[in-house]
Amino acid sequence: GCLGNLIWFIFGGLVMGISWLLSGVFGVQCFKFSNLAFSPFGKEVHYGGGAGSLLLNVLWIVITGLPLAIEAATIGVLFCITIIGIPFGKQCFKIAKLALMPFGSRVS
Repeated sequence: GCLGNLIWFIFGGLVMGISWLLSGVFGVQCFKFSNLAFSPFGKEVHYGGGAGSLLLNVLWIVITGLPLAIEAATIGVLFCITIIGIPFGKQCFKIAKLALMPFGSRVS
């Protein structure tokens, strides 16, 4: 966990965490999710919410969710080029999914 998070932070987590912090202008939830982007190992995302969350997620995708998801997915693909990078790529894909559906989600 700790070593994975340190390597993660150096090779991609810093960039994604800063992106989430900057996106915090559009929603306080982004500040919470930046913590996940800085150190994702050992954390799970739980999705939920109702119709209100769905509507907010649609607006979110249009405003800033899509660029965050593309950034995380691109970094994830780059990590997955090597076998050693696959665990890091999986964390990127976890963050990419969250970037598309942050409302109604929580990290534990």
